[in-house]
Amino acid sequence: MRGGVSEKEFHYRWEYDLRADPQALWPLVSDTNRFNRDAGLPDVTRRGGDARAGDGAEPGRAARRRRLRLSKLGVGVEWEEEPFEWVRPFRFGVVRRYATGPVEEARVTAHLSEREGGGTRLVYDVRARPRGALGRAVIPLQIGRVSAHRFAEVFRRYDALALEGRARDGGGGAVAGRAHRLGAGERALLDSLRRRLLADGANPRLVAPLCRAVGRADEMALARMRPYALADSWGAARRDVLELFLKATRAGLLDLRWELLCPLCRGAGQSAESLREVRPGQHCDSCMIDFTVDFDRSVEVVFRPNASVRRVEAREFCVGGPQVTPHVVVQQLVPAGGRRAVEPVLEEGRHNFRTHASKEGRPFLVVARGGAGSLTLRAGGANEDAEEPRLSARPVITLENDTDAEQLFVVERAAWGEQTATAAEVTALQLFRDLFASEALRPGDRINVGRMAILFTDLRDSTRLYREIGDAVAFGAVMSHFDVLREEIGREGGAIVKTLGDAVMGVFPRPAPALRAVMAAQARLAAPPAGARPLTLKAGLHAGPCIAVTLNGRLDYFGSHVNIAARLEPLSTGGDCVVTADVRRDPEVAALLADPAAGLAAEPSEAALKGFDDERFELWRVKMKG
Repeated sequence: MRGGVSEKEFHYRWEYDLRADPQALWPLVSDTNRFNRDAGLPDVTRRGGDARAGDGAEPGRAARRRRLRLSKLGVGVEWEEEPFEWVRPFRFGVVRRYATGPVEEARVTAHLSEREGGGTRLVYDVRARPRGALGRAVIPLQIGRVSAHRFAEVFRRYDALALEGRARDGGGGAVAGRAHRLGAGERALLDSLRRRLLADGANPRLVAPLCRAVGRADEMALARMRPYALADSWGAARRDVLELFLKATRAGLLDLRWELLCPLCRGAGQSAESLREVRPGQHCDSCMIDFTVDFDRSVEVVFRPNASVRRVEAREFCVGGPQVTPHVVVQQLVPAGGRRAVEPVLEEGRHNFRTHASKEGRPFLVVARGGAGSLTLRAGGANEDAEEPRLSARPVITLENDTDAEQLFVVERAAWGEQTATAAEVTALQLFRDLFASEALRPGDRINVGRMAILFTDLRDSTRLYREIGDAVAFGAVMSHFDVLREEIGREGGAIVKTLGDAVMGVFPRPAPALRAVMAAQARLAAPPAGARPLTLKAGLHAGPCIAVTLNGRLDYFGSHVNIAARLEPLSTGGDCVVTADVRRDPEVAALLADPAAGLAAEPSEAALKGFDDERFELWRVKMKG
């Protein structure tokens, strides 16, 4: 340790030579919420009235300061915290100014640099200004001795985890906590629920790690279990794990929660236990914006253990830090008229630039091989190459603040939630609709669900069927046809929204699975088991943005794209599926039609649709070859 003491502040500088590289260590070291917990710091609470320009804060402020509080040894400490600054994966830091307690101000920075020959040199720097004699006595003891020992222990543990490739756990946090031990009664209940899931047909290879996580995993990870993240860490199919979580929720092992995500920081400021509690209009306290909820981005389904099995308390030990918004690769607070150069490591793909005050999301930055090695981004002035500049993966980015107030510069990955199980996907699952039939929006509310594939089917000549074989036998055949559709639609990750006589409306997150489902259903119905009558199924498929509403107590979908899909089924002759050009041009559909193993053919046509008389639609008739 290096450091020193002056009249005004204590300075501590710890250096660690670690074996893992900065990229592997970053998700662990920069998770300040978990780090503070692992280092033995107390949890914090948020105070109202966060400071920002215009509400009593000093002039020139644009970025929000959080007001926080903790209690240690019965002493309450309150402070105002500047936004964290970071450049992924090399450094981060924060400034805290205390209103009460033995410290007036603290500045914490962490620097990760690549060592020659591999590994990381981690420098952790703390500067603390005392408040009176108590501060001069407390700081050397608490920071200079206790924290010094704990920080070293945690960083060494993180280094070992990074080398093992365990930088993240399935819930989205670092794997660094100590294993939990359930009581005898909790273990018995967990084992009973495990047997129930297995008896209901759940995959034993997935039930085992789920029960192990609930019984032993770190509390911080269990407070927000993300099924897709867990699936990736288990090497399992994402939908299989999501469906297991839904079954486990119905069995009483897990609780389901809908988190409402801000479109800027992508943080979950609000959550709801039921879709009825989800309101279309929301507000983000961190970004100070109002936004409209949509199912394909703003609502994520997460889980936690049911309290009867294991009580998990969601506590906060730090409310900022890079891992709160892991999609943000650069965040810098630049004063008015200031200029700063940063050198992040960027992933290939699109990145977004914005400032906190403007909330602007332009321009996109395209990171690709052969891109430029430098770029200047300006607040309050024109940005060079605003038409999607191309950058290398290790550029020098200069941030210039040409305004008369500080600006929080943000560079973030444009890709949205690659491990997010969205409400659009979950509510389109047949299993969800079967297990949670009462889950619906509040009557009168309408929420955008983004682009969905809408399928309509109907039996050809069903009236003649009733006349020829009698009502009872025909009704049985129709019910069996519903079972076939239900199985094939469910197998491909879709759901039946409703039945209208002999007709079915189905919904899928993507059109290719919908096309596979209807082709499989048509083949089964055309060649039934011995003794059953062959049935001919007509179908139409379209994809586009939809609106979710509650109708007759169930979640339903409306909008012009739903109307287009409904007009396609009557154009089908049976044994085929009429699709729009939007579906035909979908990359997955194009690949499916080009795959010889699929055995599909698509014939082009054109038609006017009822209700859309001023427009002619390019259509394709898809059917099995031969």
